[in-house]
Amino acid sequence: MPHVSDLEKLTANWNYPTAIRFGVGRIAELKDACKAAGIARPLLVTDPGLAALPMVEDAAAAAGAPVFSAVKPNPVERNVTEGVAAYRAHNADGVIAFGGGSALDCGKAIAFMSGQSRPIWDFEDVGDWWTRADAKGIAPVVAVPTTAGTGSEVGRAAVITNEATHVKKIIFHPRMLPVLVIADPALTVGLPAKLTAATGMDALAHNLEAYCSPFHHPLAEGIALEGMRLVKEFLPRATRDGQDLEARAHMLAAASMGATAFQKGLGAIHSLSHPVGAVYDAHHGLCNAVFMPYVLAFNRAAIEVKMARLARYLGLADASTQGVIDWVLALRRELAIPHTADSLGVKAADLDRLSAMAAEDPSCGGNPLPVDAAALKRLYQASLDGRMP
Repeated sequence: MPHVSDLEKLTANWNYPTAIRFGVGRIAELKDACKAAGIARPLLVTDPGLAALPMVEDAAAAAGAPVFSAVKPNPVERNVTEGVAAYRAHNADGVIAFGGGSALDCGKAIAFMSGQSRPIWDFEDVGDWWTRADAKGIAPVVAVPTTAGTGSEVGRAAVITNEATHVKKIIFHPRMLPVLVIADPALTVGLPAKLTAATGMDALAHNLEAYCSPFHHPLAEGIALEGMRLVKEFLPRATRDGQDLEARAHMLAAASMGATAFQKGLGAIHSLSHPVGAVYDAHHGLCNAVFMPYVLAFNRAAIEVKMARLARYLGLADASTQGVIDWVLALRRELAIPHTADSLGVKAADLDRLSAMAAEDPSCGGNPLPVDAAALKRLYQASLDGRMP
């Protein structure tokens, strides 16, 4: 008989995502999707760059939705507060979150906060803080991703930066999960190569950290494996040829798979990235891409078996942790991803502050090996020096 502690490790709570209408041209179903979600008067939330494009104008017209686009690349509380004001002014009863991770997160946060009386920071992903929310006050969301990276369209949380402290906070509630997703690969075609690469590496980071997380969730682990295979096969293609709809479709799926899988946990890649994004306003996917190999090397002792399994699944010649690291390094070179953290704005003088912030990030709890401020500072330093720890 297995020891009781081994059996206890096989105890977990599992939740899986929502209805997804996937395929080229599915954006034509937006009005019907709102109806299916119970939304009669939607507010369309997007970012300033997308707001000027015909696809947003067409979508807003089709859904009869005013547009709110005051959303920063790393959304802040003010964006949410102003969005809630626009929501109430329109007498809206739901949100269309349309865009990349910033617009999706902000749109979900607006829908969530539209019926709350407490400050947004009272709902940080800490313990059971989510139970403080008035669940009846959470508006429904239809999510329309236009990048293949964050997977926020199938997530139950939003990452919002506290401007006063320059700290990214994860706001969580199970009902923040969009009621319905329209995943139309054609909407991602206009994304520039650099952003395609950075967002695609974000999808890889989500799948990879979920796979490496020590928590028990075999459903998520299997999805993460296939998500990484899709990234390996299709991210270089999508970056080389932005019109490659097959590659775009598979990357859109890989992004949703990563966010589905990471309910199993994340790790130090995200712990390092969140402070850098908050302090320097750096792109989250690019941060994850830079820190990825350093964290893999740090976790080597705890992930050898899993990395051997992953390497075999990906068809790598070297079925080991080093084989996976070498693949990640080669993929980054192919995508012109920088190797060192100074490219993100990181300065040696800021490492104590960044490390303290990273140690407080909830992603630390899912890292295969324990991490504290000292270990995270060593990882920051290694990423500045360009050497594997």
